[in-house]
Amino acid sequence: MHTSTSTPAPVRRALTLETINPAVLDVQYAVRGELALKADKYAQQLAAAATPMGEGSGTSKPAPAPAAPKLPFDKVVTANIGNPQQRGLDQQPITFWRQVIALLEYPALLDAPEAQALFPPDAIERARTLRAEIGSTGAYTHSKGVLGIRRKVAKFIEERDGHPSDPESIFLTAGASAGVAQILGLALRHGDGCLIPIPQYPLYTATLAYVGALPVPYFLQEQSAWSMTESDLERAIEAAPTGQPIKALVIINPGNPTGGCLTRDAIESVIRLCAARGILLLADEVYQNNIFDPEHKPFISFKHVLRSLEPEVANAVELVSFHSISKGVSGECGRRGGYFELTNIAPDVAEQIYKMASVSLCPPVSGQVGVDLLVDPPRPGQPSYAQWEKETSTTHNNLKSRSKFMYERFNALDGMSCQPAEGAMYLFPRIDMPARAVEEAKRIGKPADVMYALELLDKTGICAVAGSGFGQEPGTYHLRVTALCPGVEAYVAKIEQFHRDFMAQWA
Repeated sequence: MHTSTSTPAPVRRALTLETINPAVLDVQYAVRGELALKADKYAQQLAAAATPMGEGSGTSKPAPAPAAPKLPFDKVVTANIGNPQQRGLDQQPITFWRQVIALLEYPALLDAPEAQALFPPDAIERARTLRAEIGSTGAYTHSKGVLGIRRKVAKFIEERDGHPSDPESIFLTAGASAGVAQILGLALRHGDGCLIPIPQYPLYTATLAYVGALPVPYFLQEQSAWSMTESDLERAIEAAPTGQPIKALVIINPGNPTGGCLTRDAIESVIRLCAARGILLLADEVYQNNIFDPEHKPFISFKHVLRSLEPEVANAVELVSFHSISKGVSGECGRRGGYFELTNIAPDVAEQIYKMASVSLCPPVSGQVGVDLLVDPPRPGQPSYAQWEKETSTTHNNLKSRSKFMYERFNALDGMSCQPAEGAMYLFPRIDMPARAVEEAKRIGKPADVMYALELLDKTGICAVAGSGFGQEPGTYHLRVTALCPGVEAYVAKIEQFHRDFMAQWA
């Protein structure tokens, strides 16, 4: 019997960086980029150091790995992402939400004798109603989402805006991000331009890169509470390459990462520009419940302003509005629930949007239930209202007070300035970067605010996001930090000390 001794040819890999979709290589997402990965490694290192030797299953003990250098901090502070219920941030879930969800996930509880003692009657009633509409939470639903829930969303929008809303124009989604990606992917062809705010949430540039569309930046005015005018938008359009088609315009209101909240006049100017130029308007309004001074700077939806204008504008501007259960006072990020509403979208295009939604079969059912609870919370006089009001007010007031505290302390620092956050859950302080620090950052091949953020993480354990990850005016440097962290006094004190040391080092 002959045995071959020749070495088989190596199997050629189907997937390499040279053979995958090249658009993927252009996608950047700073919120979970280099800084977040490094923070995760530090968290694992701290956890390993806290685990006693020999703990675990099995009888054999592997040789111990070389001890990692001791870190100059005892915990990692995740100030890089708006994930309120994350371990370490620990925002309290809303009890009514969890009660209804528990009953839906294990519906045998609905008829159990113990249910009356464990759950308030309005939670049981809500779960029964949703059970009748949905059936099992393990089954697919309509691709737009459960009709009964979409009807509630329409009622919520009508009560908020004072104008009609059609449940058939509402699509429930796996968080607002999935809806944004769905609409951008359908609306934009390769090479189309999309106006995006600078600074912006990196979801937009990442999605545009993936679909082959081009971001056309317009700069928010930092000294004007991060607002913009129609002239700012016109300048951005004029600065685009000759012949560049501008198909869409993105607004984030309240702003991420800035916390700015647009006035009615600013909103109207955006709408009129879209009307004049035939531009699709995308309104990211996921922070609409995070408003800190509603008497003087309320949230006003784009749908409300649009429908309040003269008919030739109100019935012409194409608008898609987004909302989510991840923000506000619910913070149910991992449940993946949200919706978008179509306004003035041609019926045949809406059919294509539905077709693409159908490809994914349906949004997560648990997220759909979250949308129901978001738009239809307990009402005054109902058994769960007092607890719901207490819990949501506590969460909102904590966020508001932390934001104010951080703004005041950052503004008191030499070499740092900060606009007050009018909404959302972040601050975006500006760093007056020393020239020597800028030169050093160039030498190591990083933006200066990335170098600043990496050193902040290395020395304090605080993970923030450099402003360059969101875009910023050339020659300026920023840092985005959340106002979600408990123990804000100690957290800010660490930033203050680091900042003073950094500025002295590079003065």
